Amino acid sequence: MAKILPFNGLLPTQERVEQVAAVPYDVVNSAEAAELATGNPYSFLHVSRPEIDMEPGVNLYSDPVYAKAAENFAKLCSEAPLKLDDAKHLYIYRLKMGDHIQTGVIGAASSDEYNRDIIKKHEKTRQDKEDDRTRHVMALRSHTGPAFLTYQDSAEITDLVNKLSQGTPLFDFTAPDDIVHTLWRVDETQSKQLAELFAKVPYLYIADGHHRSAAAARVAAECRPNNPNHTGDEDYNHFLAVTFPASQLKILSYNRAVHNLNGLGETELLEQIGKCFAVSETTDPVPNEPGQFCIYLAGKWYLLKTEQNIAELGVIERLDVSILQDNILSPLLGIDDPRTSKKIDFVGGIRGTSELEKLVDSGKAAVAFSMYPTTVQQLIDIADAGEIMPPKSTWFEPKLRDGLVCHNF
Repeated sequence: MAKILPFNGLLPTQERVEQVAAVPYDVVNSAEAAELATGNPYSFLHVSRPEIDMEPGVNLYSDPVYAKAAENFAKLCSEAPLKLDDAKHLYIYRLKMGDHIQTGVIGAASSDEYNRDIIKKHEKTRQDKEDDRTRHVMALRSHTGPAFLTYQDSAEITDLVNKLSQGTPLFDFTAPDDIVHTLWRVDETQSKQLAELFAKVPYLYIADGHHRSAAAARVAAECRPNNPNHTGDEDYNHFLAVTFPASQLKILSYNRAVHNLNGLGETELLEQIGKCFAVSETTDPVPNEPGQFCIYLAGKWYLLKTEQNIAELGVIERLDVSILQDNILSPLLGIDDPRTSKKIDFVGGIRGTSELEKLVDSGKAAVAFSMYPTTVQQLIDIADAGEIMPPKSTWFEPKLRDGLVCHNF
């Protein structure tokens, strides 16, 4: 059964939290991180993206970069300051984006449960990204970026979380992107009660943060042999996670833009697509249900409807990203492996379909595809089946913030 345990959180002060909290390291590049942190010495980006305080062009995976991360973290802890809670707590974390609200529990997840697939995966990890996160965590001796987990809804957990979030929050602020972040500290007694309810949950699922989770398991494996009195209860056996009920998650589409038509003319491409899809012109660039795609080509939007019986397909094959890949991207546009192909770009749905039009109208892309979002239940079904989601299948919004709570070990 799942473990979400109380821990001694490391938190900024109320006066500094808005300056400390930062977007995750993996949603910005070095230049973007530097711009966001300009004029703000307390931004957590100085820790998660330490190269912004080093000479341009530094090797991001070199020893000095991880040393700089540790130096900046120690400085932030001292000067912000970040303060370690005396007692072990769980924390309630609410994000509000427009009308969308999701409320989760920040706690310590188990690396052992990750290894035993009680925390289930749906994505392959890359060795270089695992190595990077492992070295970063070990340099800091802290998990600073939470893994984003989900679970099948529990009425008991929801009721208690709703009750606990009625009180005065510890933090409540609106980030520059207009996302509202609210955090409550749960007292020791109710933290234990909430942890006991999570112990009834059979599985947790990684929604986002596969590399953070994999790195945490490697950190635990590295620390264990160095402790002759290892019990399994040490902080290094656990990692920072935020766990949300599945019904509250919001997945946006992950759209595609292809650089060229692989030798086909525009009319010929539509004719070939018409062999597997019903094709019609449309003024609506957003598909309304699974098995539908909107395609932007030569200044026009077209609606594609698959003629396959989706219900007869396997859990991977019935995903819209798979239907598009198997019937259009690979056989017609020559994109055999979207993980490695240089002919395709992936555009997060938060940027809207106007971004797709801009790419095609500017000539940077020849054709673009507006997708119907993958559902949370599809993610869970794939993880339960032990399968791997195709690349760039999910785009979660709103994004969590680094630096709100850290988990030291």
